[in-house]
Amino acid sequence: MKKDQLLTRRRLLIAGTGAVGAAATARVLTAVTGDDPAGSVPASGPQARRPLGSSAYRLQPLTGYGPPQAAPRRTLVRREPLLRVSGRGRTMVLTFDDGPDPRYTPDILDILAVYDVRAMFFVCGEMAADSKELLARMADEGHVVGNHTWSHPLLTRLTRRQIRSQMERTCDVIEEAYGERPEWFRAPYGAWNRAAFQLGAELGMEPLAWTLDTLDWTSPGTRSIVRRVENGAAPGVVVLAHDAGGDRSQSVRALRRYLPELLDSGYHVTVPRRHYA
Repeated sequence: MKKDQLLTRRRLLIAGTGAVGAAATARVLTAVTGDDPAGSVPASGPQARRPLGSSAYRLQPLTGYGPPQAAPRRTLVRREPLLRVSGRGRTMVLTFDDGPDPRYTPDILDILAVYDVRAMFFVCGEMAADSKELLARMADEGHVVGNHTWSHPLLTRLTRRQIRSQMERTCDVIEEAYGERPEWFRAPYGAWNRAAFQLGAELGMEPLAWTLDTLDWTSPGTRSIVRRVENGAAPGVVVLAHDAGGDRSQSVRALRRYLPELLDSGYHVTVPRRHYA
């Protein structure tokens, strides 16, 4: 065969392979974007099968031919924490910090189960690591678990690297025990700074503070805790209570009293929903 004929055949092979690769690429873009580019409508009559070119073969492991994937969820970097929640009617949120504690958290979960109420638990990683079965129960019963750092430090005194470590280690423990990474975080002592907001957002978490502090951490007495909740109840209120960090027997007894009273007063006690950007 002459040299000119060999060159002509080689050019034809290269051009054919490139055309098949371009056609396969167009089909991938249609699957991913949902667009219908010009020329993608098949002509009438049976279609001839074309061999899959090498370039198209290399595209398969990278893009696939499945349905389009959802865009990654983005969390805004806030300058201050959320204090209230929105909802229809008389909606309130109960939150419990510093646990889980096997002495008090099971009793709180039992009370919530009696009234079929969901709550939020902002857990410390070092506590959660020793009570993973309680986080698993929270998941089974529909409660929300948030990140309250690993060891409950004052974040404003930590470096950026230390804050990240506190948050990430706790996220890992929550994911292992609860089944999902947390979508909410709360700074210990309510001490927020710019790094906490930025790192929380990087980890996909919204900052949630509170509207009503029960002051149960001061052990003021069961009656005092109940009175504070009753007087401060209002639509959108986020209640701060504790299930660890000391003797929380007053917190348990108070919950047993004020929860049915809130429900009888027409309040809907539930957990918030995330709104992604």
